[in-house]
Amino acid sequence: MAFLRSVSASDLGPVIQGERVFLRMPQMTDYAEWAELRNQSREFLTPWEPTWIRDELTRASYRRRVRHYQRDYRDDLGYAFFIFDKSDNGLRGGMTLSNVRRGVTQSCSLGYWVGAPYAQQGYMTAGVRTVLPFVFDTLGLHRLEAACLPRNEASIGLLEKIGFEREGMARKYLRINGVWQDHLLFALLKSDV
Repeated sequence: MAFLRSVSASDLGPVIQGERVFLRMPQMTDYAEWAELRNQSREFLTPWEPTWIRDELTRASYRRRVRHYQRDYRDDLGYAFFIFDKSDNGLRGGMTLSNVRRGVTQSCSLGYWVGAPYAQQGYMTAGVRTVLPFVFDTLGLHRLEAACLPRNEASIGLLEKIGFEREGMARKYLRINGVWQDHLLFALLKSDV
């Protein structure tokens, strides 16, 4: 038997306003729009993401995902955001700030995805630019890291356009689409922005 718990304001997380987009934590009410966009983008996203689990797009799987995001937010371990177009409030993609490390490093890792119908339209550039003040000013981090496959020219272009510096190559860094793959490593420092 599942017990229902009301969502507190602290579970909703911040809403970050940009010029073209706004970012906010995923909510259960986003499920239908998220599932539709991810489903229609599956072929487009599969080469760049971990293998999708069998029940990836089910409501139960999404609920687990949202709970994980809320727990990471409360524990200052990670921050997940959906990217919405301000003109119609439509979902365009998502990003995560994961592996938040405090102490002497003060850094985290950036991950992102955009729905296939919205690729190459500037939504991810707008989303990443919008999240930067949150990373460096609100969270007080010093370093934002990102990794991408060497063949992902769109992602490389995005990171370089925003000002990330290429720092090297990590061998067999992440398991993408079921295969351990090399990744280019990028970083943006607070002093770079």
